[in-house]
Amino acid sequence: MNYRHGYHAGNFADVLKHVALVELLRLLTAKDKKLFVLDTHAGAGGYDLGGDLARRTGEADTGVLQLAMAAQGDMPAAVARYLAAVGAYDRKFGPPGPTLRHYPGSPRLIRAGLRAADRFVACELHGQEALALKREFAGDRAVEVRQVDGYQALKALLPPPERRGLVLIDPPFEAADEFERLLRAVQQGLRRFATGCYAIWYPLKDAAAAARFVDALSQMRLLVVELHLGERAGADKLAACGLAVINPPWMFEEAMREALPWVARQLGSGVSATVRAAPASVPARARGA
Repeated sequence: MNYRHGYHAGNFADVLKHVALVELLRLLTAKDKKLFVLDTHAGAGGYDLGGDLARRTGEADTGVLQLAMAAQGDMPAAVARYLAAVGAYDRKFGPPGPTLRHYPGSPRLIRAGLRAADRFVACELHGQEALALKREFAGDRAVEVRQVDGYQALKALLPPPERRGLVLIDPPFEAADEFERLLRAVQQGLRRFATGCYAIWYPLKDAAAAARFVDALSQMRLLVVELHLGERAGADKLAACGLAVINPPWMFEEAMREALPWVARQLGSGVSATVRAAPASVPARARGA
C-alpha cells in the first residue's frame, strides 16, 4: 500500500464525501440512542494544506478552498455545517488566516460529530498513516485506532453491541480488483449488520465497473450521490466520484438534493452533481453555471 491521502486532501472528492458524512452524523445522532461508527480506511486524521504533499497537487485549491470563498447568502445548511466543521478544525492550530491551512479527514469530522456515549473505531493499514492517526488522537479515549485491514475490521466489529451504526468505507482503489473486494466486504457486512448505515466511496475512472458495483447494491435501500468535474479535470486526474449510501437516515436525500447542485455551481462551469435513489433510473443531473 502506497496511497497517501495527503496529496488529495480537501479536493472535490473530499468535499462530496465529507458534506455527506457531516450530514449523516447529524441525522444519526439526532436520536437519543448510542451510535457506533467504523471508519475502515481512515487515513492520517488531519492534513496540512500548506504542506509538501498537498501543495504538490494543489487539489484543495479547486475543492474546499474554492468552496470556502463562496458567498454565504444562499448556502445550503448541510454545506454550511461542513464548512463550519472544517473551520473549527483549522482553528485548533491557531487564529484563522486568509485561507484554510488545516483540513480534517473523516476521523476528525466523525469525532467532532459524536456525543459522549457514542463509540468510534478508526482503522488504517498504511504504516505512516496509521502512526499519524494514533498521534492525532493520542490521549482521546473516545477514539480507538487500529492498524488493520479495513475489510477485515468489518468482519471483526459487526454487528456492534449498540445495534445502531454508521460504517464509512473509503478504500484507496490501488488494487485492480478493488470493486470486487469492496462488494464482497459490503455484502459480508450487511449479512452481519443489515440495519446499519453504510457510506461507500468510489471513483468513476472505470464507469462500467462503478455501474456494476452500484447495480449490485440496487436491491437495497440506497442513495447514490456523484460529483463530476467535466472539463475542469486535468489529464490523468480523477474527474468524477460517488458515494453509495445504504440505509440513509430520514431527510438525508433531501439535504443532498439541496446541497450538491449548489456545490457543483461553486466549483465551476461544467461541474455537475447527481443524486438518485434505488432502483436506478435515468439520473437527473444538476449542472453548474
